[in-house]
Amino acid sequence: ALGKGSDLEKAFATMALVYNNAADPEGKLSKAETKSLLQTQFGGFIQGQENKPKYQEIISALDEELENKIDFEDFMILLVSLALMSDLLQEIKNVKTTK
Repeated sequence: ALGKGSDLEKAFATMALVYNNAADPEGKLSKAETKSLLQTQFGGFIQGQENKPKYQEIISALDEELENKIDFEDFMILLVSLALMSDLLQEIKNVKTTK
C-alpha cells in the first residue's frame, strides 16, 4: 500500500504492522508480550540501556500488573521513549546520509 510512500511513512507503517501482528483480537498486547516484542524487534535500541534508571522504570512497569494491556498509542509512546534515551539514536544522529 505504501510502495511509493516516503521512508518515514514506510517506517511508521512497519511499526503498525509489527504491532498488529502481535496484538490480540482487541488490538492490544499484554505487558509480557510488549516486553517480548521490544526485545525481539527493538533490541538495537534497548541494548545497553539496562543500567539507565528510566529504562529500568519502564521495564519494571511492564513486569508489574500483567493483566493490564497496552494499546497501540501507549506502545508508540513506549517506543519513542526508549528510542530517545537510546545510545543507538545518538549514533544515528551522528551519521549523515547523502542522496
